[in-house]
Amino acid sequence: MDVLSDVLLAVRLSGAVFFDIDAGSPFVTESPPPEAIAGRVRADSEHLIAFHVVLEGACWAFPAEEQGPTVRVSGGEIVIYPAGDANVLSSAPGMRARANPALYYHPPDRALPFPVALNRESGAERCRLVCGFFGCDTRPFNPLLDSLPRIVHVPVSEQSWRWMSELLDTAVKARDTPNAGQEAMLTKLSELMFLEALRAHIASLPSDSRTWVSGLRDPQVGAALRLIHGRYGDPWTLERLAHETAMSRSSFAERFTEFVGMSPMAYLARWRIQVAARLLRTTSMSVAQVAEQIGYQSDSALSRAFKRSVGQTPSAWRQHAR
Repeated sequence: MDVLSDVLLAVRLSGAVFFDIDAGSPFVTESPPPEAIAGRVRADSEHLIAFHVVLEGACWAFPAEEQGPTVRVSGGEIVIYPAGDANVLSSAPGMRARANPALYYHPPDRALPFPVALNRESGAERCRLVCGFFGCDTRPFNPLLDSLPRIVHVPVSEQSWRWMSELLDTAVKARDTPNAGQEAMLTKLSELMFLEALRAHIASLPSDSRTWVSGLRDPQVGAALRLIHGRYGDPWTLERLAHETAMSRSSFAERFTEFVGMSPMAYLARWRIQVAARLLRTTSMSVAQVAEQIGYQSDSALSRAFKRSVGQTPSAWRQHAR
């Protein structure tokens, strides 16, 4: 089981490229707070994540509303704000602009992305980048978001950058071609870029890192996560999971909690609720059928656990989600 892909599917990650920016120094652009534009950008998502990909040149990126790291983003690099921070892009650190929420919408008569030219008559150093958003769910359980830093800044591998940059350029240039499918192409490409960025981030983590994402590469914790995600309906116990990962019960429980931030059985319970929510949203299975599939002995047991976790019964969740 590919745990990362499973989580991204479960939390309904979806992307959109909104702006194709061609800027000359000096320039600055600032995004609004996510709550100001979420309904206009990704109305069906609970959480909004901004991303920027630099195609040519370089710029500076930093959070707009609170103190946070300022990073220089060069061609072939991605910067992502997992916590949903409003952010600034500029030709020099410390520059600020006034955010305009009215610019963020899906146009009814043309395809995204919007072309944006900033100070292009200056003849100064050029920076070209594409900017957009990922939407995802935070409930009932999204183990990924809390394990990521405020800003993820990584280079795209040389091999991936060749096909990514070509597809980005092709889709953006086809903006004005009717029915060309470029917006759908950019949506899928942005999701692939997110996965590429996560893989690069995980690979760059120090050996002593202790988060859910670093647990994916740990032999024992990663094996346990694959078992839980691949066979969530099995009658798991702490002893059985420890045996499957070739560890003692106490050592396994301690190591898993150190990485994931909760015990193995607590994680299993929360992931089962996440799977239940997905099945309730996407299938016509009854609550009893969902309970049986995810390892609960009765629909009443699932209903009690679901309401404790989500605050709604499974039936109310299904009605709201649809």
